[in-house]
Amino acid sequence: MWRNKGKTTGARTPLPSEAPTTSRTPTPARAQAVDSDPEPVDSLQKHYNNLCLEKSQEVNPFLLHILQGVDEEIRKGLKAITLNIAGNNHSVPVERVTGEHFWILSKLIEKNPCINGLDIRYNLISDVGAYYAARLLQKKHSLLYLNLMFNDIGPKGGELLAKALHMNTTLKYLRMTGNKVENEGGMFFAAMLQINSSLEKLDLGDCDLGMQSVIAFSTALTQNQTIKGINLNRPLLYGEQEESTVHLGQMLKENHWLVELYMSKHDVRNPGLKQLCDGLNLNKSLRYLDISCNKITRDGISSLADVLKNNTTLEVIDLSFNRIENVGAVKLSETLASHNRSLKALSVVSNSIEGEGLVALSESMKTNTTLSNIYIWGNKFDEATCVAYSDLIQMGRLKPDNTDVEPYVVDGHMYLAEVSNGLKKHYYWTPTYGEACSPSSNAGFSIVPVSEQL
Repeated sequence: MWRNKGKTTGARTPLPSEAPTTSRTPTPARAQAVDSDPEPVDSLQKHYNNLCLEKSQEVNPFLLHILQGVDEEIRKGLKAITLNIAGNNHSVPVERVTGEHFWILSKLIEKNPCINGLDIRYNLISDVGAYYAARLLQKKHSLLYLNLMFNDIGPKGGELLAKALHMNTTLKYLRMTGNKVENEGGMFFAAMLQINSSLEKLDLGDCDLGMQSVIAFSTALTQNQTIKGINLNRPLLYGEQEESTVHLGQMLKENHWLVELYMSKHDVRNPGLKQLCDGLNLNKSLRYLDISCNKITRDGISSLADVLKNNTTLEVIDLSFNRIENVGAVKLSETLASHNRSLKALSVVSNSIEGEGLVALSESMKTNTTLSNIYIWGNKFDEATCVAYSDLIQMGRLKPDNTDVEPYVVDGHMYLAEVSNGLKKHYYWTPTYGEACSPSSNAGFSIVPVSEQL
């Protein structure tokens, strides 16, 4: 999957507090001069042009285009608007927002009561923009959603944002995906969770977290009763002892509020899965578990199958890109057919499963009427598999939007084609046309809706 991480080369951009006085980046002292400004003019476009002129900044045409649309929404009387300035938008010409321009943007929305969400993914705001985003979190008391994914924010920017959340009481969802805050920044976010009592969802996937910060998050989550979803995808872990899963498993035993846990690319092996399952046996709140892209095999899946025999809360499990094979698929199907009646969605994409295992899963759906979504693409289909899933779709047991395959016939033989459905197809990107939050492409978020935004 293509990902533009917004990386820049060259010397590190100085933070506002260390920028030279000749820089065009507004310093904190200069920014404070605007803090006492009167309420912004009705038109965001006009206010933006005025601020650019005042600070000798060039007008960003892409930003101006977005503000025009927001002005129209405000004139129609719409409230609770999310300002979407995604830098990877290909439908219009894009000039990506820099840290200096983010200061102007923050002044635009700081006192605007109609805007309660800001999506500025795939831009170039860096630590300079993180400084002003932190100030915005301290001043904007109606901001519920902030998406800063892939903005070249480093450990220092992560520290500023985490400390700003110590006092913030309104933000519900912060997305930092792809910003390399590393272990240092991760420690500040973990410390924040011991103080903040309003944040409900935190995404630190692909942020180069280290073992120390993952353990710190596990510790903080044993006490935090507000966080409903946390993403710890792809930390940089070293060693073979799976220490992180030991701590996360212990956290699951003590935490009875967490609803979503994302551990993709976490280097989880069979012993690590056993540690997690020991925690899940005592957990009564978790509804969404993502353990995709790990090293789980058919031997380890027994632990998960045993959990599903008694667990009544798990509704979505993402096992994509592991290696459970036929034996693992059969074990899961036996549990789903005879015991579990709570799981609603299961993804076993690319798990080296062949016909026997895939047919067994299809058979389990005939007796288990709760399981509504199943994703199987990337495995080894034989004709029996193709017929089995075609029958499920034709009899109405499996809706076409709830799976990632579609049957077709050539020369009297049944085949399966891939369709763009899944648990979180639009995690890293959104389509340029059509519905961005389509339930068929993002079924996991529809089944377990922790937050309004993806």
